[in-house]
Amino acid sequence: MTRMRYTPSDYLDLTPEDARKQWLSILDRTPVEQGQRQENFTPVETILCLAAMYLVDRSRFSNKAAVHAPRPVPELARLLRRPPTSVIAKMDNLDGARPKGNKNDVLVAAALRSDRQHLAAVYRACLSGARSAGIDQRALPDFLGIEAGGEIWLLGQDELGPSLLELAVEEALGAFADAGYDERETERITLAAVRVGQHRFARDVLTNCGHACVFCGFAAPSAGPSHLLRASHVKPWRDATKRERLHVANGLAACPTHDAAFDQGLLTIEDDLRIKVAPSLALDRDRRPEVQRYFGAPHLFERVALPERATVIDVQYAQWHRERIFRVG
Repeated sequence: MTRMRYTPSDYLDLTPEDARKQWLSILDRTPVEQGQRQENFTPVETILCLAAMYLVDRSRFSNKAAVHAPRPVPELARLLRRPPTSVIAKMDNLDGARPKGNKNDVLVAAALRSDRQHLAAVYRACLSGARSAGIDQRALPDFLGIEAGGEIWLLGQDELGPSLLELAVEEALGAFADAGYDERETERITLAAVRVGQHRFARDVLTNCGHACVFCGFAAPSAGPSHLLRASHVKPWRDATKRERLHVANGLAACPTHDAAFDQGLLTIEDDLRIKVAPSLALDRDRRPEVQRYFGAPHLFERVALPERATVIDVQYAQWHRERIFRVG
């Protein structure tokens, strides 16, 4: 079995012809089962696993749960002749979740995620090489939707201010220093992972809420996925654990007005999803018609509105918001 070694340029400077040759080699493989010795991941495999992380939270599908991972993990596993656990493990390493993993992987991933135009270019090179090797859309779908052109957009980045990003780097410094990364490398790896994680959270929350404000129902599909709607944490990012920061049950979609009111503690949510208005805002609402227009019936719902099969906001996060953020006075 060939054990190829690749340099950063094999990933960062990938061409469609390089990709075609790698795909032909992959198509000649014999599929392997979990636990069997495998070929090293080629650059095309690595780049596609990296791109898949914009859609899949790999932390939810470790070990046996990997077989339940959503698109495009099953498609990639079949095409690469690998078990889903291997695809998820590769994503773990690329995300920096295993600081003692392959350092080359982690640094290449951070470089590409820090330059989304570059990542889009090598992603398209992977697809172009696949098509010329006879791999069609059914076997390898364009899961980022940019094969014909376009950019990789990140949702929800407005919630990540400088202080939160600094906090994320501080949290990571110890673990990455022990693994031999310097402070600059740690910052690049961490910021890339945090931004992509926030993108997945925002995308999942907007989808879960039906792309409409849960407080008033405002929706503007033609404006794009998040230009006039925001996906926010109920328990704020700063105070949440790593798991809570990515948990869709800790998020809600809101229009800018109700999002600001919720973040500032002028609105909160009861355990039964009833919407509660802070006394100070209720007083203004009773006195001023323009406040009534946004914070009174029928514009402001009685309860949070979610689609029928949506994940409901977890009680623990609603309680945290009421106790720590809501203005009771």
